[in-house]
Amino acid sequence: MRVESVVAHEVALPLVRPFRTSFSTEHERHVLLLEVTTDEGVGWGECVSSPDPLYSHEFNAAALLVLRDHLVPRVMGKDIEAEDVPGLIKPVRGHPMARGALEMGVLDAHLKNAGQSWGSYFGSNREWVDCGVSVGIPVDDSIDTLVTEVQGYLDAGYRRIKLKIQPGWDLEPTRVIRELIGGMRLQVDANQAYSRDSIDHLCALDEFDLLLIEQPIHEEDYLGHKLLAERMQTPVCLDESVLSRDNAESLIDYGACEIVNIKAGRVGGYIEAKKIHDMALHRGIPVWCGGMEETGLGRAANVAIASLPGFTLPGDTSASSRFYKQDVTEPFVMEDGRLRVPDGPGLGRTPIPDVLTALTVATTPLS
Repeated sequence: MRVESVVAHEVALPLVRPFRTSFSTEHERHVLLLEVTTDEGVGWGECVSSPDPLYSHEFNAAALLVLRDHLVPRVMGKDIEAEDVPGLIKPVRGHPMARGALEMGVLDAHLKNAGQSWGSYFGSNREWVDCGVSVGIPVDDSIDTLVTEVQGYLDAGYRRIKLKIQPGWDLEPTRVIRELIGGMRLQVDANQAYSRDSIDHLCALDEFDLLLIEQPIHEEDYLGHKLLAERMQTPVCLDESVLSRDNAESLIDYGACEIVNIKAGRVGGYIEAKKIHDMALHRGIPVWCGGMEETGLGRAANVAIASLPGFTLPGDTSASSRFYKQDVTEPFVMEDGRLRVPDGPGLGRTPIPDVLTALTVATTPLS
């Protein structure tokens, strides 16, 4: 395979409702989609960074720069296999979201040419995956608004509810939603909003029989998570702290992590995500697939990898309609609380040309 060109399409997708977390409120999602043209055909990658460095140090403008000046030149014009991409770009430190997007585009092109699906390539053993949904903090700070939104997801058939929490918005909303959904699977996600000083407070969440608490403390405070895991009955799941297979195993061995949220964009691509999955499966550690408000491209890859045997917990693999009235691809539609794993070549999804054109706000050649 020979990479001939890479073009970034920045698309702006209005959200069906504002999505508020402990670090920001989004009304519109700006996504970088990479169109990777090779001598085998065209593949698509999705960079899950955001316009501003709030969730992560990565942001769209920086991703474009590092792709153009450092990553794309390392794969251009060379006879390579798709599996070679991580090694070729490894000398470039950091920037996992940009790295993952490039790997995804090259691999999609290769698999399309080979007639192999994303799930088959990575070892899928299921045709369907259970759907969980991530529920943001209401912009009006209203419990009634939260209840109305969650009830809508219950009516739609979602099989797991995840609540975003932050100091001042944690115990009471969790109690109310636990009462609303009964014994259904419930978890909370703090996006690093707490500190070691909050351990006693966070332990009060134990009474709500949660599936897990996700990334409660700063991503670099491994000791804080270890101390919390030793005190809290609810399993501690790490997200932003998990950067690679070796890093994930170190966190598990240290006692800071009992469940792993695998986000391919955060760890540099789906090949590294598969390595984390394999390690966790071997060690009996539950994993699940996190979401970054992906378009149908990233969602296709996530649904496929979530069908691997080690993904025993429902992920943030929601329907396209959870975030978007108009996706850039054919939408993912939930059936009985599940999504079908795409079985077409490559990702099994491509942008709809007219929709991509309508949603694109900038196009940047990277080669």
